[in-house]
Amino acid sequence: MSTSISSRALPVLVAGGGIGGVAAALALARQGFAVKVLEQAPQLGEIGAGIQLGPNAFAAFDALGIGELARGRAVYTDEMVMHDALDERLVGRIPTGEPFRARFGNPYAVIHRADIHTSLLEGARAHGQIETLTGTRIEAVQQEGDTVTVRDQHGQVHVGQALIGADGVKSVVRQQYVGDAARVSGHVVYRAVVEKNDFPEDLRWNAASIWVGPNYHLVHYPLRGGEQYNVVVTFHSREQEEWGVREGSRQEVQSYYSDCCPRARQLIDLPKSWKRWATADREPIGQWSFGRATLLGDAAHPTLQYIAQGACMALEDAVTLGQALKHCGNDWPQALRLYERSRIARTARVVLSAREMGRIFHASGVERLVRNDLWKGRTPQRFYDAMEWLYGWKAETCLAED
Repeated sequence: MSTSISSRALPVLVAGGGIGGVAAALALARQGFAVKVLEQAPQLGEIGAGIQLGPNAFAAFDALGIGELARGRAVYTDEMVMHDALDERLVGRIPTGEPFRARFGNPYAVIHRADIHTSLLEGARAHGQIETLTGTRIEAVQQEGDTVTVRDQHGQVHVGQALIGADGVKSVVRQQYVGDAARVSGHVVYRAVVEKNDFPEDLRWNAASIWVGPNYHLVHYPLRGGEQYNVVVTFHSREQEEWGVREGSRQEVQSYYSDCCPRARQLIDLPKSWKRWATADREPIGQWSFGRATLLGDAAHPTLQYIAQGACMALEDAVTLGQALKHCGNDWPQALRLYERSRIARTARVVLSAREMGRIFHASGVERLVRNDLWKGRTPQRFYDAMEWLYGWKAETCLAED
């Protein structure tokens, strides 16, 4: 085993305290490691609103020991449903009730990002081996022998036996080791949460619902027991976009939906305030582990939102990292190679599939007609077969064959 007595006494450093970072910290603590989480925000928490959880996310929650906590905060949908935003035509419907659960061993659900983060934090704190430093942004990484040294913006130095770069879409760790450019999509996402009393009665469906139109779409689903609704609108921007988040403008959103049917269009008039994301992903890479440093979640494989798998992939990463360490007797270089080998093709497929799904959602002209015919008459079983590669993930079989 390559880890010396001295380095074994050091914590594992985790850059980033979002969903991926806290999930990684929990997986590492369960494997017996002390962990130090370095988070640049002044406090731990999640911005954003709701996200969707496939059965694979629940498999990951169970493997991290927080299945019950997460299940208690989720809203379980009856179906996923797609309508054409121009004429209200039903394009596709995927039931997510008992047959879905029986097929994948877990439900489909929607949840507030903060509720996932809280569940992970509660699990992490129960282990007592996790230290968290907020207001701490890493600026440089150095490796020597079996230690990793990180310097933060205050000039403070943190030494660990390994570094997990879970520092998000603008990862400092990735920039140092990979240095690749982001691929700005030109697609802008507005997100908001609306109270139930302000949400249209004729859209209060217990479903993950999407309205697809030419160069745009709208999403809505219930949160927190149906007391709130998540509203997301996405459009192809007329401007040259730069990757980032800022406050949104109601006038801008409304300007992109002039041909949208009235029933769906009422969604964009609801929010009192919007957060505006200019989205980007990166080209998949064939290596994201470097010595005793590795990437996880959006730092490793930032993806567009079109198959709702960003957080799910980060959770899977965390579980796989813990399993790889267990399999390799906590030998870091060997475990990181196995972790990477187990994740690269799967996460690349998610990144590329999300791009393609975005194209399908935003089809116009004849392509729109093809899209609307695509799932006509398809049985639930055939939908489930198509989703098997994604939703069938299990912690027990997550490691690549040797």
